[in-house]
Amino acid sequence: MQLFKHLGWFFRRYWYTYALALIMLLTVAVINMVIPWLIGQSIDQLLETRELGSTENYLLGLLVASIAVYLLRYGWRRMLFGTSYKLGNILRQQFYQRLTRQGQAFYNSHSTGDLMARATNDIDAVEIAAGEGILSGFDGLLTFIFVLVMMFVFIDWQLAALAALPFPFMGIGFYRLSSRIHHQFKETLDKFSSLNEQTQQAMTGIRMIKSMGRESIEAEQFNVIAEQAAESTYQVQRSEAKFDPIIQLSLGAALLIVLTAGGWQIHEGRLTVGQLTSFTLYLSELIWPMYAFGWLMNILQRGNAAIKRLEDLLQLPDSIHDSGQSIPDGYQLTVDALTFTYPETAQPNLNDISFSLPENHVLGIAGATGAGKSTLLQLLMRYWDSAEGCIEIAGTPIKQIPIARLRGLYAYVPQDAFLFSTSIMENIRMGRPEASDEDVYQAARLAEVHDDILQFPEGYSTLVGERGVTLSGGQRQRVSIARALISNAPILILDDALSAVDVHTEKVIIKHLQQRQAQTLLIVSHRLSAIEQADDIIVMSHGSIIERGNHQQLTAGDGWYSRMAAYQQMEQAMENAS
Repeated sequence: MQLFKHLGWFFRRYWYTYALALIMLLTVAVINMVIPWLIGQSIDQLLETRELGSTENYLLGLLVASIAVYLLRYGWRRMLFGTSYKLGNILRQQFYQRLTRQGQAFYNSHSTGDLMARATNDIDAVEIAAGEGILSGFDGLLTFIFVLVMMFVFIDWQLAALAALPFPFMGIGFYRLSSRIHHQFKETLDKFSSLNEQTQQAMTGIRMIKSMGRESIEAEQFNVIAEQAAESTYQVQRSEAKFDPIIQLSLGAALLIVLTAGGWQIHEGRLTVGQLTSFTLYLSELIWPMYAFGWLMNILQRGNAAIKRLEDLLQLPDSIHDSGQSIPDGYQLTVDALTFTYPETAQPNLNDISFSLPENHVLGIAGATGAGKSTLLQLLMRYWDSAEGCIEIAGTPIKQIPIARLRGLYAYVPQDAFLFSTSIMENIRMGRPEASDEDVYQAARLAEVHDDILQFPEGYSTLVGERGVTLSGGQRQRVSIARALISNAPILILDDALSAVDVHTEKVIIKHLQQRQAQTLLIVSHRLSAIEQADDIIVMSHGSIIERGNHQQLTAGDGWYSRMAAYQQMEQAMENAS
């Protein structure tokens, strides 16, 4: 019942389709009760008259009943299963929407493989329970009740009471098995999540695995997890297989009792051959309810385990609370006394960060690895929330701005450029779906990737493969920049997004970006040549700003920036000389 409690909202929404399907099920159950009675009457009539013509009406009734059962079964299957498929679709939409609303903290604690398993196996289990569970439960219960009524009321109640003796033992067996299956299936879902995660990691990192010669090690690790998942599934199947022997033993014992007692009653003249035939047919009708109850307990326990895993995730509060309603009038960026510490860490990752970035200006951010540059960018786009300090856009705190509106102000290009498994044209156009082909070409020219694309046999129709695997690192970065440029967002953020291109191409791209009107540019780069033309530069170290100024001011000093600039100039000179 826990599953139906969780899905009460769905049953209330689609009560009419369930009601119609259950009415059809009820009608089928009634007709199925008539068929054994007609057969019994036919046999008694035939034994009495010895003429086949006397059974024509009964045979016609059997034909009509069979056709009606066929049509009604088609109807309720379409209604019931069609509605359960809607549930699966709704759950997947809710699941996906929940994922899109979560912040970075959520994804740090949930693996991709586990999320994929919940979106597939878990939702499938709930969908089956809402369809086949309703079917087997309601249809089995109706058939069971009607069969007992026919046996107790219309044939012989004493014989029916004797036939029911094995069923309490079957109920005890069902209860014990269903409890065991619940725990086993939850373990199976957990094991499948681990298997999914291992597979996803192996597929994503296949190049690294091959380059390091780890094929055999990874295969061994995968085999261990696969064996554990297979063993867990085997235990579930082993428990499920025990339903059938329990049913067969119970019905076999009931049939033995009926034939023994019924034969004695025929000998005593208290029961006719037709009545015993009808009773035996009714007893055989109990095969479906017994299987239905076993199947119901099975899929309900599966559904209970799956809905629990889904609810655990769907009921998690948003890691980023979206309650803002203010729309900023402009896009000047101000950061004041910003301090941030990642969850489960003691040392602040950012400490007292303050700066201002006017509209249409260029800000450069430099610093060693681990200085907090990417963390700062994520806070600007509100992937994380900071308890101390304030980030404002045009004087409006970003917590007061709707998240969709806030992130629409940014065009973000990370160092690890992500491309979708589609054409280059579609990857760039994702920044603005309504953009024309010429807009795409212009964005590619600004990103210095247009000529590279034209060299491909299929040009802009070239498929980039999963995560852009068919392109070089520099090409992926430039296509990502083109996708950001076409969006026309007022603030462009490049998070070391030029690291894979040569210095000459980098200078051309930066020049193109500086010539764009009505756009603020924020560049994070280890290569100082990318930010030397910035209006202002801040240097970060261990989460704090240690230097600030333009390129000329910083190189004139004796800090990290001037030393790094001298080193990189010497390194570039050596490369040119070679």
